[in-house]
Amino acid sequence: MKPMIKVEDLSKQYRIGTRGDASYRTLRDALAGAVADPFRRGRRKKREAGQDLWALDGVSFEVTPGEVLGVIGHNGAGKSTLLKILTRITEPTRGRVELYGRVGSLLEVGTGFHPELSGRENVYLNGAILGMKKVEIERKFDEIVAFAEIEKFLETPVKRYSSGMYTRLAFSVAAHLDPEILLVDEVLAVGDAAFQKKCLAKMGSASREGRTVLFVSHNFEAVKSLCTRCLLLDGGHIIEDGPPEVAIEKAFAKLRAKSGSSFKLHTLRDAPGVPRPASVEVRAADKPPGELVTFEDEVVATLELDAPLMEGHTFAFQVMTTAGTTIFNSFYRDSRENPPLRPGETRRVSARIPARLLPGGVYEAVFAYMLPNAELFWLCRENWFEIRDVKSYRNEGLTVRRTGLISLILPWDAE
Repeated sequence: MKPMIKVEDLSKQYRIGTRGDASYRTLRDALAGAVADPFRRGRRKKREAGQDLWALDGVSFEVTPGEVLGVIGHNGAGKSTLLKILTRITEPTRGRVELYGRVGSLLEVGTGFHPELSGRENVYLNGAILGMKKVEIERKFDEIVAFAEIEKFLETPVKRYSSGMYTRLAFSVAAHLDPEILLVDEVLAVGDAAFQKKCLAKMGSASREGRTVLFVSHNFEAVKSLCTRCLLLDGGHIIEDGPPEVAIEKAFAKLRAKSGSSFKLHTLRDAPGVPRPASVEVRAADKPPGELVTFEDEVVATLELDAPLMEGHTFAFQVMTTAGTTIFNSFYRDSRENPPLRPGETRRVSARIPARLLPGGVYEAVFAYMLPNAELFWLCRENWFEIRDVKSYRNEGLTVRRTGLISLILPWDAE
């Protein structure tokens, strides 16, 4: 069967620590450069000694008609670079890409929307940007609006839309293209759970109609349910190409290995003197670091700051699934039994997760540093930990994995 997507030895190199191509400079850049040039000469050699980064290196694969290919991997693995090359946003350093058929891409939901135009006008504008003809937009207009669930606000400027309304309409326009090849990047991060389910069903119907789908996502559950095959990228290389379950398990193993060794800081508000996270540790409360955490263990997550807590500031804690679903969140002020925070002294806080709460799986612990009114300074993310639901009396006779976001041992009555 002739493939719809054929990628051969695809590689993309970036130069770190150097300025961009001079051919893209404006007159203003040239004038500013001429003024600053005497001061730059002393630093030029150091700048030119930048490092090469291969975002992709020797990637090859094929996708056949009707196949849904998932692409997973941690941040920086090369997923976005791959999509940018496939959509001709970026040119490869070497290698070849062949696409057979009309391509529709959902890379950044909402690109092309104008805030001053109404929802109706933006449907036509965005549809034209995505390659739809006017007659095609008119034919699908009612279906697009119904899918987005914004009928009452169709004549309202989109600048007055909520973020959920905005993203629903943007996805709906893009999803109602009729491409032979659909390239999708993390669109299930938009909207509420019900709308995400509709998005997933829409992509599933595209596959059943014989279209080829390439789906990039951190949502492992969506990849598992939607995709027939999965690529796991790491460091610009394909390290697994096979059934989604196998690729996801390897991705889990990499998350487990990474747990406790690093974190990612998301700064939401800069302010002078605000401390930053120095380290995060998640482990079983009564076991040494690094030992297996089971369903029977209390879990303790500890955040250490690089400077003392500031006056009037506090903390929040959240546990999420790998799909990005929040299981619960907790604020330090929730309980009056918590010891008082000491501005200028407190550097370490710990949150305790009760035993017998989280079923077996991989989870993300998120710490937030904030004001009491929920205004956030930063989020400390990608603190992954695993809980093993080891064999025990409660699992005897079960032939399927327990489901649910939490797994409580409940008291029952029988008469």
